[in-house]
Amino acid sequence: MSDKEIVNSNETPILKDVVKGAFGSSTSAGDTSGFGGLVTTIQAAPSAQRPYGSYFDEIADALEKALPSQKVTFEQAIERVVVQVDQLTFMVRKEHLKAVARVLRDDPTLRFEMCMGVAGVHWPKEKDRELHAIYPFVSITNNRRVLLEVVTPENNPHIPSITDIYPSNNWHERETYDFFGIIFDGHPSLTRIEMPDDWVGFPQRKDYPLGGIPVEYKGAVIPAPDNRRSYSG
Repeated sequence: MSDKEIVNSNETPILKDVVKGAFGSSTSAGDTSGFGGLVTTIQAAPSAQRPYGSYFDEIADALEKALPSQKVTFEQAIERVVVQVDQLTFMVRKEHLKAVARVLRDDPTLRFEMCMGVAGVHWPKEKDRELHAIYPFVSITNNRRVLLEVVTPENNPHIPSITDIYPSNNWHERETYDFFGIIFDGHPSLTRIEMPDDWVGFPQRKDYPLGGIPVEYKGAVIPAPDNRRSYSG
């Protein structure tokens, strides 16, 4: 975060995770890095306050002006705004994701013609906000970028599909469903895309067991990750 970015210092930080060891192993085998005593607290970036800097204020102004056309206000749709490492992110309430995406595409002052897909993130300690979907948008016309981020709980992992607005998101939403278990409501064919159809679980969630099989390497056998020794007792 640059010195020019103004954040809300009174905001209660959102705890995302507490990582122990070098790799944050949570398996029964424990930490295998030798840094079992290392504890790292990860918090969400604080909300930004005006002025955001760069062209970010222009995007926010245009979005605020255009959203009423979708029968929703900026305050209703946007949970908070984050500016970090020269990147503008709108945290969008999931019930208003389609409205925001449609405005980004159609408003003549925004013109975000491309959505580059969607990526999943899993923060199991972020209560009722465990699953995140992150959408990068690009305006070729204006040479600008913006991120939308949507959260949903593990016990109700539903987010609206935006494939009817950005058809190229079809495979990206399937991949995020495949690996994180986020259900994109309205997707035309939400099935696994890389894992077998009968695969159990979602392999990129942080609480997914490492498992695996022993690997032979130049005559030596390396045990599967969950069977390796622990250095931290």
